[in-house]
Amino acid sequence: MTTKSTLLILVLGSIMVWSCQTKQTTESTQEPTTTEVVSKPTLEKKWESDSTMITSESVIYAAEEGILYVSNIGGVPPTAKDGDGFISKMSLEGEILEEKWITGLDAPKGMGISNGNLYVTNITELVEISIAESKITNRWPIEDAQFLNDISIDSEGNIYISDSNTNKIHMASGGTVTTWLSDSTLGGPNGLFHQGNKLMLATFGSGEFKEISTADRSIKTIATAIPGGDGVEAVGDDYLVSNWNGEIYYVMSTGEKTLLLDTKNDANSADIEYIAEKNLVLVPTFFDNKVVAYELKK
Repeated sequence: MTTKSTLLILVLGSIMVWSCQTKQTTESTQEPTTTEVVSKPTLEKKWESDSTMITSESVIYAAEEGILYVSNIGGVPPTAKDGDGFISKMSLEGEILEEKWITGLDAPKGMGISNGNLYVTNITELVEISIAESKITNRWPIEDAQFLNDISIDSEGNIYISDSNTNKIHMASGGTVTTWLSDSTLGGPNGLFHQGNKLMLATFGSGEFKEISTADRSIKTIATAIPGGDGVEAVGDDYLVSNWNGEIYYVMSTGEKTLLLDTKNDANSADIEYIAEKNLVLVPTFFDNKVVAYELKK
């Protein structure tokens, strides 16, 4: 072997040794790859009201007044036309400001606010209450209604009303009430939330969370296994859905759901409210006769 060939072999060998050492050093100093952990939303209890109300079913936030209104069924059953239902007025800190702010109702349930009026279902009728005047100003009986439940109002002032016993959703518009959708697959419609071109629905009977197109009224199931579906609130593109028996779920637009609250052994969780700017979830506890507030942490 020539001297020149020997020299070439030595140089190539040195390069290979240097390359291996460099690779080992790089690998040993490189940060280990970690899997990103995505935190799930939780609820943290902030306060609870006194338990002097009677069968608190729904709570709604009146932003202009900075006040909460709570519908109280009064005595049961919730279909009794007994005149003992009422609306309570409450502060954002849980103080009951006026327990019987509005009376003369039977079994008020879902509520909505539009143009200074509070709208509430009352078994077989829709009731309009002037907030400024603190009095009932209109009543609209709904033909063939049996168990009117929740309300959601769109940007045009159209009021969507669920009837859990007849698998119907009615609409009140311009003082006239018509049946907007009648479909046996609605599964006992309860909680409503209007958003853009869709109406979100929690079913009390079938335990499904559905999306209804307001354009063609087609129905799509988003999530299942939420028995006793009651209240629906939007959190961005996701939703909070309550189970009347005592649960609250965080449901993503993909259908994935997380159980946030389970009070089945202690209290119900009926028609909830969510105040986005305060990250506050308000839960009427039905037979426990109060409202409990939680902070949503994401």
